[in-house]
Parts: sequence; structure tokens; C-alpha cells
Amino acid sequence: MEKRGAEEADELETHQPLFKILDAVHRVSHDSQLSHNSLDSDSDSSAIKALLELRTASTSILSANPDQSSLSQHLSRLSELVQERRNSKPPSYGVVSFVTRRVRSHEVSRLASEIESELNALIDRETVSNLTNSVSKLRRSSELSDEDQLLDEMFVLQNRLSRGFDIDFQHLLLKSKVFAELEWVLCNPLFSNRVREKAAVSIKELVLFNKDVFVGSVLVGGIVKALVSMGCSCSLEILSTLIKAIKSPLVDEMESCGGISKIVGYLSCDDMETRVRAMNCIMEIGYYGRKEAVEAMINGGLIKKLVELQRLEMGFGKCVARFGVQLEVGEGLRQREKRAFKQQILHKVREACVCDAESATIVAEVLWGSSPY
Repeated sequence: MEKRGAEEADELETHQPLFKILDAVHRVSHDSQLSHNSLDSDSDSSAIKALLELRTASTSILSANPDQSSLSQHLSRLSELVQERRNSKPPSYGVVSFVTRRVRSHEVSRLASEIESELNALIDRETVSNLTNSVSKLRRSSELSDEDQLLDEMFVLQNRLSRGFDIDFQHLLLKSKVFAELEWVLCNPLFSNRVREKAAVSIKELVLFNKDVFVGSVLVGGIVKALVSMGCSCSLEILSTLIKAIKSPLVDEMESCGGISKIVGYLSCDDMETRVRAMNCIMEIGYYGRKEAVEAMINGGLIKKLVELQRLEMGFGKCVARFGVQLEVGEGLRQREKRAFKQQILHKVREACVCDAESATIVAEVLWGSSPY
């Protein structure tokens, strides 16, 4: 929680001037709504206070962004509207004044909404450009320094992607070629593992943001091979997520680059979390994998490893049967292939077991099935 809080604080610091303007606009709009039917001056005073803060913040940020002329004009107009609404409230509180204030309040709300959209678009552009500019500098540099800044910028991008699909943001992502920049970071072994993992998470979030757009980039590049080669719990978890999202085509790519046997090998890793993530990945491969992928797992000694894990570790109970169920209910195999692989699994189980009792137990579990993983 402390780490996440620090990352969120970094994001706020990155866009602090813009967030100040956004906050002030929110308060102006909110106070305008409160004063629709109010005869109290408190709401107006609050709006004026927010307006003063808005002027101060907008002056500093827009001076650094002279191309934001439209936004600057809208902010100036918002200031005028708030002041006009305040001036339209004479001591008599007449009907004309009331109607005028209602109209002014509506204009304030409408204009504030437009400004919020412009500010969010500006924040989006800065989010992407900051990241791509940092990676571009690293490409030209002889040393991969300032990893903390790169980590912060990738976190900001992930946070933005988590808010869901937006067509304008998608156009911005495609135009910036940020996916290719993140792929370069992930596939570059000179970066530390924490940076490569963060790049992998960002790539995963891009795929989940819009699978139709980014799936092709995952399959044709070196992303799958890089994730498999990293062999850590984070990369294996991301692989599992990508398999769920992309399904059989991703498993095909894993099989073609020799990744299946490596995933099976990670079941023997000393780190428990890595073994668990590898198991999850294998279950997803079993569900979505075609004949060649399943053959690669079985021929790579998968069943023997599963029997050993089931024998020695509580967390892998009935894992052989669970794998069999994944093949049975999965999408990647034909019915005759499922039947053939079930017989292979039973044969491999009998070879791997150390006694008849163990063999009989696991064979029965496979034959009768288990709960899907």
C-alpha cells in the first residue's frame, strides 16, 4: 500500500499544475450549482476563491504551453462568467436577477465541462509524450540511467489505461507509437528486471485497453519470447493474462519460439511463487492450446513434474487431474485429440508414480475428473 501511495503521489507531482487547474474548475462548477437557488453569499465567495486560484494556476501552466490558446480563452471566459453571475445579484434579489443568475450558472457549468475535457486531453498528451520522450532519450544514450523516472511515467500510463477505453486516447497511443517503445524496454536485457516488468505490465494494460488494436503487435514482435525468457512470477502472470485475452494465437506463438518447454521447466524453480505462476500459465495453455502446444508440454516431461508436485506440495493437490480437465473442457483441441491426450496422460502417470497406490489414486482422479482450474 505504501508503494502504491508513493506512485500515486508521483503521478500527482507529474501533472501538478494541470491538476490544480482541474481542481479549481471543479470547485467553480460545483459552487455554481450550489448557488442556483441560494441567497447566501457563501457559495459565491467560495467560487471567487477558486477563481483566484484558477487564474494563478492557469497563468503559470499556460505560459509554458503557448499553443493552448483555446484553453486559455475558455479559462478567461469562465472567470468573466463567474464575476458576471456575482454582479447580477443585487440586494433586492429580483426575478430578473434570479433568471440571469440561472442562465449564468448554466453557462459556467457548460464551459467548465468543456475546460475539463480539454485539460484531461492535455494530461493524456503529456502522459504519453513524457514516456516516449524518456525512452527516446535512452535509445540515444550510451547508459540506461534514471530508471526511477521511467518507472513513474509507466505507472502514470497504466493508471490512465485502467480508466477504460477512450477513442481519442487510442488515437493518441497509436500516433505516439508508445507500444513499440515499451516493447524495446521489455526486450532490452540491459534494463533492470523491475523496469522490464513494469514495461510488461504496461504492454498488458494496452492489450486489455483494446485487444483488436494491440494483439497483432504482441504476436509479431519479441514480446512473448522476452516474457518467457524472464521466467519470473510477474512475467508468467502477465503471460497467463495475455493467453486469456489472445487465446490460441498467443499459445501458438509460445510454441513456435520454444517457450512451452521453458514454462514447464519453471515448475522446478526454487521460488514457490514462480512455480505457482508457471502452473497457472500451463493451465491456460492446456485450455487454449492446440495439438502442437499440448504435445510440447507432455513431451517436455510435464506429467512427471505434476506428479512430483502433487506428491510433495500441498498447494498442487490434484494438479494432474486439473490439467486433464483443462484439456477436456478447453477450446484448442478436437474431441479425438482430447481422448488421445487423456490416454497419454494416464500412461505418463503410471510411469511417474512410485507405487501402485499413488498410481491408482491419480489415475482415478484423471478418469473421473476434478474441478476446473
